[in-house]
Amino acid sequence: MSRFRFRFRSAVALATAVGLLCSALTVASASASRLDGAVALPRTGDESRQETQLRGAWVSSVSNIDWPSSAGLSAAAQRQEYVDLLDEVVDLRLNAVFVQIRPTADAFWPSPHEPWSQWLTGTQGGDPGYDPLAFLVEQAHARGLEFHAWFNPYRVSTQSDPSRLAPDHPARVNPEWIFQYGGRLYYDPGIPEVREFVQVAMMDAVENYAVDGVHFDDYFYPYPVSGETIPDQDTFAEFGGDFASIADWRRDNIDQLVREMGERVEAVRPDVDFGVSPFGIWRNRSSDPNGSDTSGLESYSAIFADTRRWVQQGWVDYLTPQVYWEIGHSAADYAVLVPWWADVVAGTGVRLYIGQAAYKVGSDSAWDTAELSEHLTLNQAHPEVGGDVYFSVSSLRTNAAAAIARVVEDHYGEAADPPA
Repeated sequence: MSRFRFRFRSAVALATAVGLLCSALTVASASASRLDGAVALPRTGDESRQETQLRGAWVSSVSNIDWPSSAGLSAAAQRQEYVDLLDEVVDLRLNAVFVQIRPTADAFWPSPHEPWSQWLTGTQGGDPGYDPLAFLVEQAHARGLEFHAWFNPYRVSTQSDPSRLAPDHPARVNPEWIFQYGGRLYYDPGIPEVREFVQVAMMDAVENYAVDGVHFDDYFYPYPVSGETIPDQDTFAEFGGDFASIADWRRDNIDQLVREMGERVEAVRPDVDFGVSPFGIWRNRSSDPNGSDTSGLESYSAIFADTRRWVQQGWVDYLTPQVYWEIGHSAADYAVLVPWWADVVAGTGVRLYIGQAAYKVGSDSAWDTAELSEHLTLNQAHPEVGGDVYFSVSSLRTNAAAAIARVVEDHYGEAADPPA
């Protein structure tokens, strides 16, 4: 598909009557995937749907986990793979896809800020010959699916050599913006210019495409690597101000990113949801009396993500915590964490969807084909839970196929609309 813009004002000028305008917008809404400014595009829903529940699947592009299945496929092959994927999503009575369109400081659209993604053509900066994001959005909407644009804010590369990036990559043009940690490259979240840049880069997609959501995953500061220290002491010395603790300063850097990105989305596209899928444990009760009765890794101290504060401050529209453990897990019991997250959002107006580990089905005896369905049964006791998102779509087609079929049989007997 070639690039195009939906010229809303032109459509209005050409419409000679209200009836003609409404008809034109209804037809255009199914295929229009780019925006001119901040115009919201209506989509025709199924009026017979009575239930409201988010039923989503993550579609991961990094390392070609889900789509496209390998780098360098032809444009036609990429499009066909995606169409087939969406048709299977619809067959499972899901209603939303969370597609990773900026996996490693690159783009699945013709961005003026960052190069084409290597996961499309095999070469970072290589033009795929069409506008993938326009096609992704168009095809999702044509099937009545919400399209959530999934961004990774700070990961630059899954390898550690800057010279392997595209020559005009911002990380090569501004080498002081990045650090190497755990064999990967990251933008330094403590540099204010970096925080501004990554937001501008992501907002280009939000401003120009008819996405329904803006979605961050759980990668803020990198997860801890044994024997390594995040090399940002010089950044802290320069920008740390009055912070006595580098940990508190790092959390403030991520707080600012989340708050500012939410404000940008609200200002440009108030119809678009902004949400995050954090690691499933905020803090353990042994560290903080407000924490969960768990004993696992804490996102608060490990990746400096103070998720609970984001909810309390209203900086996000929804959370999708990755509660990737089974019911009865000794350190992180699903039956403990879901009620805890439900209490966090209760009365705040922030919606809660649960991230489900479809990829774990079949990994051991605890993850049999009934486990996911049992999760959804438990969720029903907590009205704050507004739905579920499965990681990832490939698992729903392979190892978790029988498990998701059980979910459909037990819980998805009818189609549902996502929450408004």
